[in-house]
Amino acid sequence: MSFRFALSGILLGVFIACAGDDSNVLSVNVAGYHLDVEVAQGAAKRAKGLMHRHFLPDDRGMLFVFDREEKPSFWMKNTALPLSIAFIAADGTIRQIEDMEPYSLAMVQSKRTVLYALEVNQGWFAKRGISEGDTVEIPAEIKR
Repeated sequence: MSFRFALSGILLGVFIACAGDDSNVLSVNVAGYHLDVEVAQGAAKRAKGLMHRHFLPDDRGMLFVFDREEKPSFWMKNTALPLSIAFIAADGTIRQIEDMEPYSLAMVQSKRTVLYALEVNQGWFAKRGISEGDTVEIPAEIKR
């Protein structure tokens, strides 16, 4: 096996590992914009989130689904990507958007109770003019 072929296989494996888990990806509509999201449902998946990732495609994000309405807190420990997070009410209304810095241990907490949170590359919401009060269509498969 050539060195170039072996290196290509290793790089492809690293890309797949960094890109995330496609087995639980759903499409959502965020204020008219399409986004494919990995669903973080359950305590273990929510705790891991986007940790240890070094790449997130611009059309991808992670949707956190909570067991009940709460005021969740997030931090960026072990997260290399600059992210923006939207805290979303049960009816899909964006209640708050915050930017989060890589590896920061500062807690970012929802100011109001929410049922969902959506993480995307930092600036994704701002580039599209998405703000508090806009809506996210939550897929029927996970809607509570």
